[in-house]
Amino acid sequence: MRVLMTGGGTGGHVYPALAIASVIKQNNPDAEIAFVGTPTGMENKLVGAAGYKMYHVDVKGFRRSLSLKNFKALYLALISPLKAKKIIKEFKPDIVIGTGGYVSWPILVAASKMGVPSAVHESNAVPGVTVRKLTSYVDRVYVNYEESISLLSHKEKALRVGCPLRLDFEAVDKKTARKMLGIPDDVRMILSFGGSLGAEQVNFAMLDFMEDYVAKHNDVIHVHATGSIEWEIATKLFKDKGLDKCDNIRLVEYINDMPVQMAAADVVVCRSGANAVSELALMKKAAIFIPSPNVTDNQQFKNANAIAKQGGALLIEEKDITREKILDMITSVLDDETKQKSMGEKIYSFAVPDANRRIYEDLCSLISR
Repeated sequence: MRVLMTGGGTGGHVYPALAIASVIKQNNPDAEIAFVGTPTGMENKLVGAAGYKMYHVDVKGFRRSLSLKNFKALYLALISPLKAKKIIKEFKPDIVIGTGGYVSWPILVAASKMGVPSAVHESNAVPGVTVRKLTSYVDRVYVNYEESISLLSHKEKALRVGCPLRLDFEAVDKKTARKMLGIPDDVRMILSFGGSLGAEQVNFAMLDFMEDYVAKHNDVIHVHATGSIEWEIATKLFKDKGLDKCDNIRLVEYINDMPVQMAAADVVVCRSGANAVSELALMKKAAIFIPSPNVTDNQQFKNANAIAKQGGALLIEEKDITREKILDMITSVLDDETKQKSMGEKIYSFAVPDANRRIYEDLCSLISR
């Protein structure tokens, strides 16, 4: 099996692509997999670390406001399919799979025109512009949320498979995770993060909560990841508040063992990107979402709201954050094990535990056809 993956720009597009690649390799160790991304996207670092070959297509997204940069984006949109065809001719894939982002466009369109089976995966509740346009070309549209199907122009191509996740998110339970981290069963744990780059307002809110509550409760452990861009600012504020003196508070730039930390936590406070939401749903975690207001089409709010309406999570927008609201919201869940369990069961209804199997089996079906 020869598979060409494409998707980039953000971790929300790259991580599902890497997860699909891992599933293919798990089921077919001899599979040949390569990726296509932009020359400057974060996919280069992540895909390279995973050991896959990387091709490049120079393509840019269109700005919503009037900008001269849109002329370059239009030019690249016109010539990028030619480069995409050359890549497909060289690699000779049995199937091409995209996970969103504008880099998916030229590769999947070229695959369609060249008669190569193709599929695109949409992790968000509301399909993005690129995915909506690609439905006319690809053979299959995989979706994470059932309600996404009604928003597609070619509903007959849609298949709900859930969100592909790294295999280690299913490998550890809470008791095992706590033993690995040395956390006693009678200690309550909060995990919080704002993404790999960081989120200023999430950091500020969590540092205030640490000062107002965690520093005064030794029976609570709080682990927070600031993100790379916000690390210096957050660290200074952390020390200014005297929180570095608290043994029950851990401030880090990035969480490398996320599956273990998430499994060990009682409450998770984070953004509501599709990957994080799916991971929390699979692990039945009580979650408090702070959606990013800077995401196209307000996707993170829509992801979180779909779950919050069913009682599977709490939701607060950045503009509504105050110290008092964050304190009340987190403690209302942290102090109530019954509420944690109820929220965990309700968010689990959004999970697709066998997502990886569904995707692999359908990919094989598309190839065999």
